[in-house]
Amino acid sequence: MKNPPPPPRLRGAGTIVVMNRAKELQRRGIDVISFAAGEPDFDTPQPIKDAAIKALLAGQTKYMPTMGDPQTRGEIAEKMTRVNGIPGVTADHIGISSGGKHALYTAMQCLFDPPGAGEAPGECLLPVPAWVSYAPLAEIAGAKVVEIPSSPQTDFKVSAEQIRKAITPRSRALVLCTPSNPCGTMYTEAELRAIGAVVAEAARTIAPDLVVIGDEIYEKIAYGGIPHFSIGSIPEIAERTITLNGLSKAYSMTGWRIGYTATSGAWGLEFMKAMATLQGQMTTNITSFVYPAIRTAILECEGETRAFCEKFKARAALIHGRLSKMPGVVCPRPTGAFYAFPDVSAHFGKTTAGGAKIQSAQQFCEALLAEQRVAAVPGEDFGGCGKNHVRFSFACSEETIQRGMDRLEAFLASMK
Repeated sequence: MKNPPPPPRLRGAGTIVVMNRAKELQRRGIDVISFAAGEPDFDTPQPIKDAAIKALLAGQTKYMPTMGDPQTRGEIAEKMTRVNGIPGVTADHIGISSGGKHALYTAMQCLFDPPGAGEAPGECLLPVPAWVSYAPLAEIAGAKVVEIPSSPQTDFKVSAEQIRKAITPRSRALVLCTPSNPCGTMYTEAELRAIGAVVAEAARTIAPDLVVIGDEIYEKIAYGGIPHFSIGSIPEIAERTITLNGLSKAYSMTGWRIGYTATSGAWGLEFMKAMATLQGQMTTNITSFVYPAIRTAILECEGETRAFCEKFKARAALIHGRLSKMPGVVCPRPTGAFYAFPDVSAHFGKTTAGGAKIQSAQQFCEALLAEQRVAAVPGEDFGGCGKNHVRFSFACSEETIQRGMDRLEAFLASMK
């Protein structure tokens, strides 16, 4: 009998590794200031909790349709039309999943052929630096990831021309995340329309199967003067755009595990059927008594999300101001989400007070945690120029930011 094949190699998400390490140190009573987790520190708004409790007490505890009940899917569809301007969205174009990551996983599995399917792998175009899970989830689905580099000088945005040059007949998906994790910056409407024009032209010529995956999980956390714009609202590519979103970030509901996918038109209906088939073999519906909470969030809690955004705006100004004054640190101004992504490579080649030699962002973060008890995420796993950067999540209080930046300053001052 032959030995079974080895399991596929899959790297862990660096963000989760650092977050869990910081939590373990805190559990042991160590004073760690963590900038690791992409998780708002606010409580879920009370009306949302009340809606779930009421549904639970009323007995809404049974199986539901795989992609969500029609009423909730209908409310999301109406929101995608009214707020995001995406045409042709009905309840049947919506799928509700166990968090945004689950929605992305399922979408990737439906877009790409599995490894060994007999054809050259489809390509996933990925502007980098990018969230740590995009590339692994594309690779699991059988895709070849094609990185498109950006830099701090462009606010970590790629141009339409760069995307045009990267497209080939094997291009199957272009992933865009705006506002960005890990970079905290945003594409303008004009920039997204230019990208949309490139995608539309490529679809007519060399890449008929190309679709856009627009990750808009941070859409309501935009404070830098750039209004959020959904690329799926561009008519020429609306029916080849998959919009991913959820309630985790904007409504401070990370632990609820609510993500959703929106499509448009005839192709979108067929794609959603494929997602439903796969999800039906994986998880089926999300927790039954959560659906009324989703509707309550969308319909009743915009005031809370605006208040959260104002706090993130103040925190962004604070942490950017502190980082920008530190020697050897280059940090584009955050305009959305809750991340700062400074370049710290000017300190590579130095030695810390504790004797650690710093040659990488990974070593920088390890020494920062060991010597100053500050947890940040090294940028290597984000790809591209991320290897020179460190991600600080400012989803924490202003007092925590001040204390953490004081420790970072002391750390940098100690290096020789």
